[in-house]
Amino acid sequence: MTTTLIRGCCPHDCPDTCATITEVRDGRAVAFYANPEHPITQGWLCAKVRPYLERVYSPDRLLYPLRRTGTKGSGSWKRIDWDEAIATITERWKAIIAEYGAAAILPYSYSGTLGLLQTTIVDARLWNRMGASALDRAICCAAAHAAVYATLGARYSPDYDDLLHSRLIILWGHNPASSGPHAMPFIRQAQRAGAYVVVIDPRRTATARSADLHLQINPATDGALALGMMHVIFAEHLHDEPWLEAHTVGWRELRARAAEYDPERVATITGLPAQTIIELARRYATTKPAIIKTADGIQRHQNGGQTFRALLCLPAIVGQYGVRGGGLAYSTGSYAAWDREAIGHASECPPPPRSINMNRLGAALTGEVTDPPIMSLFVYCANPLASSPNARLIEQGLRREDLFTVVHELFMTDTARYADIVLPATSQLEHLDLHRAYGHRYLTLNQPAIAPLGEAKSNWEVSRLLARAMGYTEPWLHESAEEAIRGVLDASRAHNPFLADITFERLQREGTVRLTLSPEDEVPFANGHFPTPSGKVELWSATLAAQGLDPLPHYEPPTEYVAHPLADGWLTLISAAPHHFVSSSMANQPSLRRKEGEPHIEINPVDAAARNIRDGDTVIVSNERGQCCLRAVISTNVPVGVVAAAKGHWASLSPDGRNVNWTTPDALADLGGQSTFHSNRVQIRAAKP
Repeated sequence: MTTTLIRGCCPHDCPDTCATITEVRDGRAVAFYANPEHPITQGWLCAKVRPYLERVYSPDRLLYPLRRTGTKGSGSWKRIDWDEAIATITERWKAIIAEYGAAAILPYSYSGTLGLLQTTIVDARLWNRMGASALDRAICCAAAHAAVYATLGARYSPDYDDLLHSRLIILWGHNPASSGPHAMPFIRQAQRAGAYVVVIDPRRTATARSADLHLQINPATDGALALGMMHVIFAEHLHDEPWLEAHTVGWRELRARAAEYDPERVATITGLPAQTIIELARRYATTKPAIIKTADGIQRHQNGGQTFRALLCLPAIVGQYGVRGGGLAYSTGSYAAWDREAIGHASECPPPPRSINMNRLGAALTGEVTDPPIMSLFVYCANPLASSPNARLIEQGLRREDLFTVVHELFMTDTARYADIVLPATSQLEHLDLHRAYGHRYLTLNQPAIAPLGEAKSNWEVSRLLARAMGYTEPWLHESAEEAIRGVLDASRAHNPFLADITFERLQREGTVRLTLSPEDEVPFANGHFPTPSGKVELWSATLAAQGLDPLPHYEPPTEYVAHPLADGWLTLISAAPHHFVSSSMANQPSLRRKEGEPHIEINPVDAAARNIRDGDTVIVSNERGQCCLRAVISTNVPVGVVAAAKGHWASLSPDGRNVNWTTPDALADLGGQSTFHSNRVQIRAAKP
């Protein structure tokens, strides 16, 4: 019996983008594990992905198209064939376009799986050609991206092994042990070699437990802390003035702004002692190399963009950009930048009639968006009812009888339960794709290992079927998977030096290929040039000023915190990443659900006692948006005034049919239309027996 080894790539939303191997015997995957030759993956997979074959061969997989027969959400379905499914969808779309225009159709997708073809290309081509409403995909990282481009000009970041050169590592609002675990061996190795590791996080996470110093900061006050550190650095003349003069714009203006954030004021805001703030600033300014490593959770509040701006300014003040082991590690996304025209062929299509922010989906479906209203929703690579803010309002919108909803999925998710048509999707083992990482600088080709199960089809194949049925004849809508990937890779390589010599054939041969980096590109910004309009770090941002925004970073408390003060019994709810799910992906997998545990909320003993809550009690977590029931876990992992509940649990698998997103706000942040999940105040009370 012959066993074939197929190289692939983890598609889930994680900076590690691990290389995998699938063993196939008689057409069935019999083993799935990490590629030991990959320099980041290094032969091991995270707890989420190790049991991936359970997901692929789950008895709950959707294998055939379904049409709703009962009321929305009732669970009544009839199996249909693909011809009927595609005809039903496109006939309804044609009628909607005739009456309302194509803007009444909204595609909704995000990062349920990533990939050049199955996500990026699929997100653009059909919808551009149709003239459907554009989706502002701002739920995760929009504020940080806006801040990075305004300040540095590009998302450049080192590989994980640069951490081995660091003498100080500040993990700021970042828990890589759960949300980027392949960085952890490098952090631990650096720590054993003498690096001092600081974690700044309101919650005592798995990462924080092994740090040299954990600063339990008040939520949403990180920007104030960064400005307070700047205050100390400037006041004590610890800044690198020659570097600032040569490589920045607006450092004196920033110094004046930082002067407003003395340690005593910042201590009041952050909950950290003033002396701790002073000592951290001194350590950061006098330890070289020093690196700040951060992620997206820190900017999911109302002041998230300016918070990220403040973090980006810190390495410039002490001259740490361009230093191996120094600077700021966030995202490598700008290295393998794809050719935008090759992705979406936008020049051949009508301009998008409008853009709808995905964080406002519930509001958009229930009357905020008119002229025309949204009459059809097509969901793929996403489960908004489980993962998006203000879920009660989303559910209300999905129940509209006049809304025609199609969901393309592997499982009957919370969102799929409200669909009119459900289409079965392929897993990563069943389709071709090309993956770039955002935590390191390698490309990895995912080769299909097995044939699609049942009648499952990939995102790209469904897009082709829909385009054909709509009568669209443009050849770029009908390419094979390989042709589409080749086309974008070739077009991008023509003007992106980081893709030089990287061809589809080479990816087929090698599986994983490092981006083409010259010696001066190995360390981000080592050449002293920043791809901003000025060619420098723009501490004072003309880009933001032109938008009518503050060109300097500043701290501003979320309006929800002002409206719902802690003194009135409100608590700040953080909905952080779970350890065993990727948002809501895998959250229906029995073995991982057992490991993650039932939906619960961590509450400090002081807050629990004040509310007569005992460990293990069922509690009601509520605000004006909605409520959910969770099990109380009394713990000092969270400070007084803060509670924490993992995101990702499916409402349909939760005790009361709701999850934490029944409480999260759908207000938008200061930059990029960013989500504000963590600007969330709630009341908590014990449920009646």
